[in-house]
Amino acid sequence: MQIEISATARTLQGTGASRRLRIAGRVPGIVYGGGKAAQAIELDHNTIFHQLKREVFHSSILNLMLDGVKEAVLLRDVQMHPFKPIVLHVDFQRVAKDQKVHMKVPLHFVNADIAPGVKLSSGIVSHVMNEIEVSCLPGNLPEFIEVDLASLALGHSIHISDLKLPKGVEAIMHGNDAVVATIILPRGAVSEEAAAPPEEA
Repeated sequence: MQIEISATARTLQGTGASRRLRIAGRVPGIVYGGGKAAQAIELDHNTIFHQLKREVFHSSILNLMLDGVKEAVLLRDVQMHPFKPIVLHVDFQRVAKDQKVHMKVPLHFVNADIAPGVKLSSGIVSHVMNEIEVSCLPGNLPEFIEVDLASLALGHSIHISDLKLPKGVEAIMHGNDAVVATIILPRGAVSEEAAAPPEEA
């Protein structure tokens, strides 16, 4: 999916200039990396605010149109107002087609309703992780990674190493094959084996 956002170069900087931008419905930001100097930018607030609500916006290569010149970038940081729906600042990083990027990608869980641990044992799925960090070339970056729960039994877990990653995509585990999801009994529930009366001798 190609997502394009427009920005213009920002010459005035500082707290006062940023405040005036926000009053005018603009958001200050910066784009850096890619062997170029960092560039202060400004964007339309409503446009960026609604884009930030989209999951794919946070995990995709974006096309930033900066004063008519297109650059491939990643969203790296967002500063929001503590209690108002206002975007205070955004950071973008330039990417090169031949250089790998590290990015957090959301997980989409499927087939939970037919998992043996849910269907046969009345368990519930516990999502331990909702995203994982991956390394890949920009052209291979997936919008999301699917986690298939179809064969997951009660008390069993799916780890990062169990995920089927797209070609060219590697999971960054930081030395730990962490649990992604597991099926547990709801609090207060007992398994059929525990609930069964003991056999007479």
